[in-house]
Amino acid sequence: MEPHHPPPPWLEALGLASLSVAGASALAIVWDMTLRGYRQRMWIMHLVHPITALYWGPAALWFYVRHGRRTSLPVIEEQGDPDPEKLAGWVPSAKAISHCGAGCVLGDIAGEWLVRASGLTIAGKPLHADFLLDFAFAWLLGIGFQYFTIVPMRDIGPAQGFWAAVKADTFSILAFQVGLFAGMWACQEALFAPGLDTTTAAYWLLMQLAMIVGFFTAWSVNDWLVRAGWKERM
Repeated sequence: MEPHHPPPPWLEALGLASLSVAGASALAIVWDMTLRGYRQRMWIMHLVHPITALYWGPAALWFYVRHGRRTSLPVIEEQGDPDPEKLAGWVPSAKAISHCGAGCVLGDIAGEWLVRASGLTIAGKPLHADFLLDFAFAWLLGIGFQYFTIVPMRDIGPAQGFWAAVKADTFSILAFQVGLFAGMWACQEALFAPGLDTTTAAYWLLMQLAMIVGFFTAWSVNDWLVRAGWKERM
């Protein structure tokens, strides 16, 4: 296995800044939901919103303040449920993608560090092992996130809920991971071959960008799943 490519100092500094801002955005959302009392109606959103901020940073914080608070229990009690007809069409789509995206992000983080710790390679490349483990963890966690969204919305049992979650999110996770893996390959093979080390901030900056690519590659698939009735409109 070839040694990792050292990141340029400017990229490492940019990575540290990006991770710091993303972490602060996630903490601000957690603080708002817990200490300020904007508890979400669906508990899974207490994970989805801050996890989304780990790669979208301030954009996720803005989205939460603009649209996440509106579905918190105190605001619903005061103003009632938001009118779906008044929402911009992209808002439900972004929420739907954020569900599968949150599971994908946690799965990718777990997979990346497991490959790093174990030294696992496929065909001599850690990146190929990253793809395998990232997808496995992302699918398991993504289905879990969707399960805890669908079951309370449809009021169905565990077995029905699991099957509904598999139908709702498998294609979405595939689409998200296709974009993510394309971004990872471009960064690790094309730009910084033979790849940056997982312990560098630059690596995770590029992972943030790859996750954003995955968010957009999952967009049209999520819209189709909602139209087909396999996924709930958020």
